Amino acid sequence: MIWHAAHLPPWHTQLATLRSIKAEGRIRYIGITHYTVSALSELARVLATEPGIDFVQFGYSLATREPETALLPAAAAHGIAVMINQPFEQGNLFRRIRGQALPDWTREFDCASWAQLFLKYILAEPAVTCLIPATNNPEHM
Repeated sequence: MIWHAAHLPPWHTQLATLRSIKAEGRIRYIGITHYTVSALSELARVLATEPGIDFVQFGYSLATREPETALLPAAAAHGIAVMINQPFEQGNLFRRIRGQALPDWTREFDCASWAQLFLKYILAEPAVTCLIPATNNPEHM
């Protein structure tokens, strides 16, 4: 069951309900997610103060590094799994580097493409559990 922090007004009630359902054994995990940078500090605060959250999902990339400040450390400190969405910024990262050769130094990290570099940056963060590449092209998978 995923709780969306975008609905912040009743989130305490939602979380209490999810905890009850989890205690009954009807769900296994409780997760929280948000998609805006402006919500990251609130997500970090919730992870640090509310027990029983099993995973968090949010955007993180080379272009969106704000999670490194508080959110990733909060998840790591509380043993909360981290799912990353939008690692390519909905394709914006590729548009920014279009026509540019992959730097030679990326070979040191076994990167043969920009996509590998972008993903390896995220996966190098110890707090990250998994990521969702979010492609609609099967060839990109």
